Amino acid sequence: MATDYGQGYGRHGGPGFHGAGAEGRTRRLPVALRAPVEARSWREFGYLMLSLPIAIAGFVYAVTMVSLGAGLLITFLGVPVLAAALAGCRGFGALERARARALLGVEIADPEPLRRKGRGPMASMGALLRSGTSWRHLLYTLVQFPWAVFAFAVALSFWAYGWAMLTYPLWFWLFPLYGGQGGLQLYGDEGHRIYLDNPFEIGVTALVGLLFTLATPWIVRALTTVDRLMVLGLLGPSKLATRVVELESDRGVVVDTAAADLRRIERDLHDGAQARLVALAMDLGLAKEKLSEDPREAARMVDEAHGEVKTALQELRDLARGIHPAVLTDRGLDAALSAVASRCTVPVRVEVDLPSRPAPAIEGIAYFTVSELLQNISKHSRATRATVDVWRVENRLMLQVTDNGVGGAEPSAGSGLAGLAERLDAVDGILVVDSPPAGPTRVTAELPWRGQHIA
Repeated sequence: MATDYGQGYGRHGGPGFHGAGAEGRTRRLPVALRAPVEARSWREFGYLMLSLPIAIAGFVYAVTMVSLGAGLLITFLGVPVLAAALAGCRGFGALERARARALLGVEIADPEPLRRKGRGPMASMGALLRSGTSWRHLLYTLVQFPWAVFAFAVALSFWAYGWAMLTYPLWFWLFPLYGGQGGLQLYGDEGHRIYLDNPFEIGVTALVGLLFTLATPWIVRALTTVDRLMVLGLLGPSKLATRVVELESDRGVVVDTAAADLRRIERDLHDGAQARLVALAMDLGLAKEKLSEDPREAARMVDEAHGEVKTALQELRDLARGIHPAVLTDRGLDAALSAVASRCTVPVRVEVDLPSRPAPAIEGIAYFTVSELLQNISKHSRATRATVDVWRVENRLMLQVTDNGVGGAEPSAGSGLAGLAERLDAVDGILVVDSPPAGPTRVTAELPWRGQHIA
């Protein structure tokens, strides 16, 4: 949905329909003049016109069923009647959400499903009565009715009077021809009547109608804003349920990421250090056998094994650094990121401005994020310089990595940036990539700040 009338017209009335010239001429009109004839205005007006009959049906159903159910609570019959009332209100809510999406462009998710404890009709009735969403749907049907009456009357009055007066010069001749009077009667009593029948009065009437017509779309917009707020607040998922869904999704991402890291570590150990240590054991065994027969050859083999030991130690050290480097634990982000930057293939300027150290978990994610971004710069950017900035803004830890490379980085293309975004999202973080095709590339990461005492 467009954010203003001008954008709405461009989205729904493209050049394929109006023609390029017509679209250009229309777009040169001010927004206030375009608003009365745009599709968005008519959709919003149609929404308000449909609201009244739907609100009447929902209000009558809700009041009747709830009153009947409350009256029958003295018997067991009141419980299923109340459950049926709530189920019907949820049905009205589904209709209203679909209507708001189609006519108002409201992006609203369906509420959380019922959580049944068991099977059968009793479990379903219990779930309906326990659900806060069901009661919010009932409240919507009760509140929507008086508001729909008011919005319907205001919108229809302004719309009808505005267009009627604006087009009055086109149909005023009907009064003298078929009504037996000079024009539209503005005032009348037993001895005096005023008709809008001369050119000046007809012109003033049309001018007033023009003002009404130009103002009506914005009045309708204000009325539908209230409807948007009611639909989002009462018919959408609750903040708690939305947060639970986000946490469940984040938990899945964390579990998958941890499993992937374990597989990577196992693979690196198996293919790297473990293979070297096995070969080292075999070489030392051969050297032991040759020690008495050919001491010189044995010494050469021991010397080669010594080199293999150094290589294996370096691989283990690199692997440990990739998990959680000791310098990060001992000296914090500034020293750890400086060490990472020193291994980058391009010159990197690192600036860390933090009043204190964040929690170890946040610190580790920040280190991993910068390390991955610098690896991407080394492999793909063809840059000649890069910068890393880390600072704190209120309760957020900000990271920004920039380079002057070729650009074109896209998280949605299945690159490592998508994995970084998922890792950050798992802890309520955000990753924003600004990388035009010609460069430069600026990647900004935002993490929640958690102090050391929380860890």
